[in-house]
Amino acid sequence: MRRSVLLCMLLGFIVLGGTGCQGPSPVERPKELRTPTIRKEPAHIATRTFDPANPPADMPPLASGGEIAQCESDFGANANVGGQAQRTDPTHAVITIKQISVTLQLNVTIWVPADVSQRVIDHEQGHRQISEYYYQTADKLATQIAANYMGKQVSITGADLDAEFHKALQSIGAEITEEYEKELNPNPTQLLYDSITDHSRNDVAVQDAVDHAVKNVAVEFSQPAG
Repeated sequence: MRRSVLLCMLLGFIVLGGTGCQGPSPVERPKELRTPTIRKEPAHIATRTFDPANPPADMPPLASGGEIAQCESDFGANANVGGQAQRTDPTHAVITIKQISVTLQLNVTIWVPADVSQRVIDHEQGHRQISEYYYQTADKLATQIAANYMGKQVSITGADLDAEFHKALQSIGAEITEEYEKELNPNPTQLLYDSITDHSRNDVAVQDAVDHAVKNVAVEFSQPAG
């Protein structure tokens, strides 16, 4: 099973009440802020067959250990951050984050040989179930993370405050997506599932293995050596 996280950040910004950094004015933390906007797109699931002797160029390498198939799950997050900058002098300003929107995606591709057994197919579908389980509450996680940044104030310094403003919003967007990746992390559950099923080589029922891995990962998972 292969899982990768593709996290990209889209930068957008607004300057409320003016264009660029505003002139000198008292900096006040807003009493009311908008709730972060989270858009969770439907998960996209695809199954692709391949010839082991001639795998397609866009297929990720199979994991070591005799794997003959894999489930690749890509979790994506695009953070759009908006704020207001208030200039305190020609080279200093304070940004207040006013708006955050995050778009979430999950793309799952199951790669199987053309003549693979149903047991292997079912095993990879178990990996898909685990990815979808984590995606069910991904919007709540993204909301919690983004909410911590609403109203946050960041000081910027430089001769070109507009450029520094842009860079600061970009950095905050990157922080949001990085934290989302860290907190989501279904990898331990996927690895525990493989351990329970011996990568589809034993007789443990797929659904039982999925349920057990999801419920017990916090107490049973240990990172394999190396």
